[in-house]
Amino acid sequence: MNGIRHPFTHALYECDGTGNLVVTDGDRSGRFRPDGSWIDGALRECDPQLCGWVAGPQFANHRMADSTASPTASSGR
Repeated sequence: MNGIRHPFTHALYECDGTGNLVVTDGDRSGRFRPDGSWIDGALRECDPQLCGWVAGPQFANHRMADSTASPTASSGR
C-alpha cells in the first residue's frame, strides 16, 4: 500500500481499500475511519487531520481540467 508518513511521529497512514485507514507506528498498528475514530488494533491514537488527507474525498484539480474546450464556447457567446 502507498501512504503518507506523519511529519512528527513518522507513523505510516495508508488506505486499506475499504474507505478506512491503517496507521502503523513501529510494531503497532490500528484501523481508523476517515474522521480519525478508532475501529480496531493495538494503536488507538492517530492524527484526524492526516486521516482526512489520506482517506477523505478526492476532488479534481481545477488546474488540470480539460483545456480543449474553448472558454467562449462553454459560455454561449
